[in-house]
Amino acid sequence: MTPIRIFISSVQKEFADERAALRDYLRGDALMRRFFEVFFFEDVPAADRRTDNLYLDEVRRCDIYVGLFGNDYGSENAEGLSPTEREFDLATAERKYRLIYVRGTDDDARHPKMRALVRRAEGGLIRKRFNTPSELVAGLYAALVEYLEEKQLIRSGPFDAAPCTKATLEHLDPERMAWFLRTARATRRFPLAPGASPADLLEHLNLLDDGRVTNAAVLLFGKQPQRFLISSEIKCAHFHGTEVAKPIPSYQVYKGTVFDLVDAAVDFVLGKIALSVGTREAGPQAPVRYEIPKEVVAEAIVNAVAHRDYTSNGSVQVMLFADRLEVWNPGTLPPSLTLEKLRQAHGSVPGNPLLAEPMYLTGYIERMGTGTRDMIRRCTEAGLPEPEFAVSDGFQTIIRRIRGRGAGEPREKPREETREKTRDKILALIAANPSISTNELAEQIGITPKGIEWQIQQLKRAGQIKRVGPKKGGRWEITEGGDE
Repeated sequence: MTPIRIFISSVQKEFADERAALRDYLRGDALMRRFFEVFFFEDVPAADRRTDNLYLDEVRRCDIYVGLFGNDYGSENAEGLSPTEREFDLATAERKYRLIYVRGTDDDARHPKMRALVRRAEGGLIRKRFNTPSELVAGLYAALVEYLEEKQLIRSGPFDAAPCTKATLEHLDPERMAWFLRTARATRRFPLAPGASPADLLEHLNLLDDGRVTNAAVLLFGKQPQRFLISSEIKCAHFHGTEVAKPIPSYQVYKGTVFDLVDAAVDFVLGKIALSVGTREAGPQAPVRYEIPKEVVAEAIVNAVAHRDYTSNGSVQVMLFADRLEVWNPGTLPPSLTLEKLRQAHGSVPGNPLLAEPMYLTGYIERMGTGTRDMIRRCTEAGLPEPEFAVSDGFQTIIRRIRGRGAGEPREKPREETREKTRDKILALIAANPSISTNELAEQIGITPKGIEWQIQQLKRAGQIKRVGPKKGGRWEITEGGDE
């Protein structure tokens, strides 16, 4: 974001200590440094200080004017006005956000013109009277935090509950909301009727703030969520080795709603790891097993999307290496959780509660804090090491792969071979169950039904399969071309 510019106005000699304290604090504090850029006249090289225009130009450029008024009035120009008063007048004329701090309570000790200026600023502009630099710093910090809250750049509540700037109901997709209603009713017995209006749905899910669309609403149902929340995309990369190296064999940046992002990223990983198909001894459907359980891959990615810090400029990253899967998000654990507690029974503490609730209602996540323990259990059952969790510049989940399960061999044509691998999976599943449906193929392979339909068309064109009988009730046959 563009920094918010602050101009500090005062008689420099009188407020030398206060100006130094403000400069050090505003440039040293992480929150202040993140949002604000402060101009101090004394930072300008002496050769460039043309005082007649420089400080007034900076007042025009600033977003926030901070005036420090004391006893001295300062040097006067031909009209009898000091720089401090001229800066105040210009900030007023330009309708700048003004914060005035007055040192001391003895107004009789002030220069008559400063006394008059203080009276002019008394109409609601004086934020605090102070005596020491530390009192001034504390007062300005509180006022700047209040400013950020007013502009909804920060808030006491979660980010997902804040209104999404410039987004309206027109930017939400009715079809996505209709899909949500159908899915939530089938998955969690969601109470709203299938024909509920978008406004009723948003109200029920608390996704409106005084009639304004929230960030969560855009992330869940937006036509183009990244138009408003640029970094909400997800980046996926596949490396043949064990380190990040160029050229990257396969790299995708996915955009869309949180549901789209999760589905696309899970498909990306499952399409590149080993798959084995069992026999139908135990039932009519042949069991399918990925080298990393599908549920583990999905849980790692869902957690990253649901619990990330959406105020960060970073995006969720999914990186598949020859020996591991890494899922990183720009976020951290809530204060009540530690890395050790993730491996034990713990409560659910969503970082984005309004985002997490609809993802629960559609079956993407659970609310009981069982996700990480379930990942550990499934990895153990699959013969994999337990997942690793780490917090550094973000939150990272690492899932180890085992060599010899078809993972990580270099390939010259990764995209085409990935497609061929998917077709081999389809052929194996059809061989095990000739009556298998498109949706069942999509579910077991881990790609969308549209992706399955495209692959089937390629197999038909290649003469490897054919359909026998009606669309419903028919079966697949692998032709001679498929046995070669």
